Amino acid sequence: MTNKLYLALIIMISLLLTACINEKKPPTVEEPIEQPITENTVKPPIVELEIDSIEMQINRMTLEEKVGQLMIVGIEGTEINVKDVENIKQNRIGGFILFSRNIENLEQTLQLLNSLKNINSTYEIPLLLSVDEEGGTVSRLSKIYKNLPSPLLLGHKNDLKLSFEYGKNLGMKARSLGFNMNFAPVLDINSNPENTVIGNRAYGKKAELVSRVGEEVIEGIRSQNIIAVAKHFPGHGDTLVDSHFQLPMVDKSIDELYNLEIIPFKKAINKGLNAIMVAHVLYPQIDNEFPATMSEKIINDILRVELEFDGLIISDDMTMGAIIDNYTIEEASVQFLKSGGDIILICHGNENVDLVYNKILESVNKGILTEDEIDEKVYRILEIKNKYKIRDSIINNVNIEEINSNTERLIKNINS
Repeated sequence: MTNKLYLALIIMISLLLTACINEKKPPTVEEPIEQPITENTVKPPIVELEIDSIEMQINRMTLEEKVGQLMIVGIEGTEINVKDVENIKQNRIGGFILFSRNIENLEQTLQLLNSLKNINSTYEIPLLLSVDEEGGTVSRLSKIYKNLPSPLLLGHKNDLKLSFEYGKNLGMKARSLGFNMNFAPVLDINSNPENTVIGNRAYGKKAELVSRVGEEVIEGIRSQNIIAVAKHFPGHGDTLVDSHFQLPMVDKSIDELYNLEIIPFKKAINKGLNAIMVAHVLYPQIDNEFPATMSEKIINDILRVELEFDGLIISDDMTMGAIIDNYTIEEASVQFLKSGGDIILICHGNENVDLVYNKILESVNKGILTEDEIDEKVYRILEIKNKYKIRDSIINNVNIEEINSNTERLIKNINS
């Protein structure tokens, strides 16, 4: 073989080897196919983590502070005492409720509410300051302001604008003094003429009427940045006894309740109602063991699940006869929380506050309630405090004449 032939053979072999070495292998599972980057290449989105400020706030709280938020309590006199200060500073109570017994006049009421806010102002979470101002028979502020006609008379007018103004007036009165929550309106239907506890506190005997008027009253109250608490779910209108003294019973099926008593609540929920008070009433066809306040079937299964209510669920006063004559207040309160309730209302007795507070702590430590369950309730409470921009702001001046003038116009329109 000539030298030229050898040289040509060597060159051919070299070219073949180079081609093999440079040939790109197909990608393996570990080696993804590379795509050319062009102007039209879609880049993966940058995921921004959303910070939940309420959740962060809860994570900073002790269990004791969380438990305090689950309670709204009464005050015994017309000025704060050592126990009220302790409830704020040690138990970090979530709120207070005032009654006629606590209210003498404008100056004293402002001083009382401002004192509570002053003590709490060093803490991160503001107080819920509540009152029952329904108009008519149930008016805690009648020593300061002129009172409105009864809700029943308002219902007789069946006037949406007038109903809104009625609620707005209730809200104006509450806000002017420093309250931020009103336990009104009553959405019960006055279906039983022998019922002495509801009567003219209801807007009427028909579900549609109560719904129409009640929804506007709620909007009127909320227009003043006051939390409206509709009551008494699932209905207190067909009772024969007063739950302040005895445990009433309504022997109706769930279908019967849905066709009458629950209608106003359902419609209000669909319109964005933020808070509901549950009744101390036994409905044996639904739950023959516990009244609504303690019934998981009513609070969780009906109110939370079926009606899809995600707002605050508040008990009626746990010191009422319907409860304390049949249960211990601490056991009833824990059962209320287990059933899905959020805020326990304790209107009388500092000793009752201590019993309930300590029992809740004990129940968490024993696993009867979990801290996760407590956190869910506290989240709803803080969420509504944020929604309504509640602050422990001091109020010094009130224009009574302006609000009374508004009340007089409403009285004239309702009675005309």
